[in-house]
Amino acid sequence: MILRCPHSPQRGTGWLEGWRLTFGGEDIGWDGAMATVVEETGSRVFAVLYDVSPADERELDTWDGVTLGYYRKAKVRVETLDGAVLAWLYVLNFYEGGLPAASKVGILANAAESAGAPADYVAALRALPCAKRGDSGTGPGR
Repeated sequence: MILRCPHSPQRGTGWLEGWRLTFGGEDIGWDGAMATVVEETGSRVFAVLYDVSPADERELDTWDGVTLGYYRKAKVRVETLDGAVLAWLYVLNFYEGGLPAASKVGILANAAESAGAPADYVAALRALPCAKRGDSGTGPGR
């Protein structure tokens, strides 16, 4: 975030209750399936909150494919130590399925670890199945 959104300081962390991390859109991804979240009772996703400036928001919209229709913004409640806060996040507009690249999973795990996610949560991220190098996870043998 610091590279893409230099004017948007981290505000805190919390849990997105009732959602789970998944991947999809492998047919449009350049390097495996893309990260997203879907609603699922009993699941939770570690969340890092930022005060996103309007300029950085426009940059994120372009970078994350909102302008191309790949993602949409959804307003959600994130449970923090100080109570629930309203936030927005990007949700993929494609069907769930496919394997992410190991590099994407590494970025997610490193970011969660840096932000203070519990060790078992980070370990679960690092253990996610990934596409083989050069394979988006589609086709024969998958």
